[in-house]
Amino acid sequence: MLRSAAGQLFGVLRGTVGLTTSRLGTAGVVRHSHSEESAEDFDSRYEAYFNRPDIDHWEARKAMNDLLGMDLIPDPKIMNAALKACRRLNDYALAIRFLEGCKDKCGNKVNEIYPYLLQEVRPTLTELGIDTPEELGYDQPELALKSVFDTH
Repeated sequence: MLRSAAGQLFGVLRGTVGLTTSRLGTAGVVRHSHSEESAEDFDSRYEAYFNRPDIDHWEARKAMNDLLGMDLIPDPKIMNAALKACRRLNDYALAIRFLEGCKDKCGNKVNEIYPYLLQEVRPTLTELGIDTPEELGYDQPELALKSVFDTH
């Protein structure tokens, strides 16, 4: 009984979702259609997304979250477009958090990559009046306790 119900369910899923059986006939494989996208196309897609004049707060945060969730460091031109979107939305905190996220994405190469990113983004930061997290003192903990080993 259970086998026939599972077989009927699999038949329905095969037609609607696109599941296929393997050569053994027992396992299902979900088909995904992924198109290969070049780095230039990827950059231009995100740049165009952030440059939309009607972008709202949710869309900007969603795109930044998706971008920072990927296994990459955003290109400076994407960062410029995102920072300009933050200025259009009048969301200074989002701009600072995005810069912090980009710094975090640099990982153990932060001393090599992050200065380059800041160098490339600096004209936009100056134009928009946005300070870096380091300039605001966010890179140092405010209420951190001193180590007990350093008290003597």
